[in-house]
Amino acid sequence: MTFITQSFRCLAGKVSRFLPHLPFRENSSARRLNGVCLLMVGAALLALFGADIEIYAVDPWQELGKIGWGLLLPGWSDLPALLQALGYTVAFALLAVAVAAPLGLLLAMVFHWRPIRLLCAALRSVHELFWGLIFMQIFGLSATTGLLAILVPFTGVFGKVFAEIFEQQATQPAQTLPPAATGLKRTAYTLLPQSWSALLSYTRYRFECALRSSAILGFIGLPTLGFHLETAFKQGQYSEAGALLWAFLLLIASLRWWLRARLIPLYLIAAVWLLPETIGFSGGGSLWQFVSVDIWPSALRAGDGSGLLDWLTMMFSEQVWPGLVQTLLLTQIAVVLTGVLVLLTYPLASRALVGPVMRWPGRLLLLVLRSTPEMVLVYVLLLLLGPSGLPVVLALALHNGGLIAFLVANASDAEHKSRITRADDPQGLKRYAYVETPRRFPAMLAFLFYRWEVILRESAIMGILGIATLGFYIDSAFEEIRYDRAFLLIVVTALLNIVVDSVSRRLRRQALPDTAQ
Repeated sequence: MTFITQSFRCLAGKVSRFLPHLPFRENSSARRLNGVCLLMVGAALLALFGADIEIYAVDPWQELGKIGWGLLLPGWSDLPALLQALGYTVAFALLAVAVAAPLGLLLAMVFHWRPIRLLCAALRSVHELFWGLIFMQIFGLSATTGLLAILVPFTGVFGKVFAEIFEQQATQPAQTLPPAATGLKRTAYTLLPQSWSALLSYTRYRFECALRSSAILGFIGLPTLGFHLETAFKQGQYSEAGALLWAFLLLIASLRWWLRARLIPLYLIAAVWLLPETIGFSGGGSLWQFVSVDIWPSALRAGDGSGLLDWLTMMFSEQVWPGLVQTLLLTQIAVVLTGVLVLLTYPLASRALVGPVMRWPGRLLLLVLRSTPEMVLVYVLLLLLGPSGLPVVLALALHNGGLIAFLVANASDAEHKSRITRADDPQGLKRYAYVETPRRFPAMLAFLFYRWEVILRESAIMGILGIATLGFYIDSAFEEIRYDRAFLLIVVTALLNIVVDSVSRRLRRQALPDTAQ
């Protein structure tokens, strides 16, 4: 375990030493942006030579036609089962966020402590599905597993983001408090009132993310929407799958109407009542056995240093390194392709570029892309393109591209409303190329860097569907009840996420000093 940690630290150090010599260190912001873009695109082009990207000899058009027909004519025959799956999905998401947000707020108050920052980084660096696989070994297919799988990583995310929101607030109100005032009082009387709207806005967005996370927990057996989607796709029941997808999209699209603050207490009571019954074993009886014995290699427990070294060498050469390389390569290609898709799709939803009427089809397209979980997109693309890394790259780019394009289009609309339109303003392609895109590009790049870590986590978990990323070996280890292997691979995944997050922050500081935290 130690030599892997040292390897990641060495990699981070080399990257950090390399960054100051890049051309975007020049004073010109254009040079900095160009340097970042060239670096990212160059890395993606190199990744193409090593990534497992291939279109297998399948006939996707017939299958694509069936899927499209299922979306156009969804089958609503089993409405009770659909509503129950939606109820479970909402219940897990709502209860997890209701607990994670207050915990994250407490962590944000002491985020300046290094142990707290490391704790938050460790919690959020492991994907919800991996947490779900871990807790399933302890609590079985139970409500506890579903709640903890979302709650644990979201607590780390809330802690980090809430701390960043606090850092953006004015410091003058704190100067009016007596010097003896505690940190809790300073936060309650100065930071919370200033940042309350931003905290609520982010919590609302995070609930939308929790709905997607809750849905894909069905891919590991929990009775949420993903479980029924996987079953429908496997059995070729595309009308039923279409109904499930439309129901989920409508759920996301209607958040602004049904997610009201005064109704949340009632929703929480209903969510507790809706939680599913336990399937399999439950309770914490096996917790100590799992933590103290199962996740540690037998050579380590026996004090056999030579055997432990042989085990680590075998794991690194046969699973860690191959999975790590494929995860990084697919991530880099997906990040660059995401940026390309943002540039191509955000104009479709921008009032300044396509007008107030024609932007609505574009907004609908972006809603579908950002609301559909990446796991569902990959599952569909695997049916069409065969098993390789290509469906992963396309799914990650489509989902994250839709999300970032939506944010960029919203920023364009907000600025367009506040600006006075001149008669000589360029229109069409000229406005896109010379006005809107130069204004939006720095923010777009900042969003892309923020999503880099997320794309990496998603690339890793796609191994559950058979892609040779780290998740493939983790899922195999759990299936073979080799918890020591699974634990090592999850630790590697977490360390990799921390390194990528550190590099992305460094790039943001160098290329986008006004947007970096």
